[in-house]
Amino acid sequence: MALAQQAAEQARAAGEVPVGAVVVLGDEVIATGFNHPIRGHDPSAHAEMAALRAAAQTLQNYRLPGCELYVTLEPCLMCAGAIMHSRISRVVYGATDPKTGACGSVVDMFANVQLNHHTTVTGGVLADECGHALKNFFAERRRLAREERDARRAREAGQAAAVSITNPTTTS
Repeated sequence: MALAQQAAEQARAAGEVPVGAVVVLGDEVIATGFNHPIRGHDPSAHAEMAALRAAAQTLQNYRLPGCELYVTLEPCLMCAGAIMHSRISRVVYGATDPKTGACGSVVDMFANVQLNHHTTVTGGVLADECGHALKNFFAERRRLAREERDARRAREAGQAAAVSITNPTTTS
């Protein structure tokens, strides 16, 4: 999970939501990935998807049986579908995602007995640390948005004052 957290830091440094993922086969890390949908203009560019794509390239097979995926945030439905299709054996995630989590927070994709592949899921690993990284990122993002909004309002107020000084109204 520590390597997934490092990948999440790469996402944060790039201005992306800090989520990182690592694919492991046995004792070997075969791929890492981090969120980059904003920079890549790609809604599917989640950390899990990046790690799965890299792992498939490394193993030259889209199926990844025996592999485990470590990710700092509970996978969404899209990622859960890709995890199932890739035949990942086990998913280990950090923080839960109360808005789009597909490992039990919102829906539990992995509990569907009708599916032809079943993945073991372990959640809450380093949940506090993973959750804090996300909370801090969004708090900083909100702070910067407030500063930009306040600066814009100050500029607009200054322009309005300048207009009223240069165009004084006369009353007789």
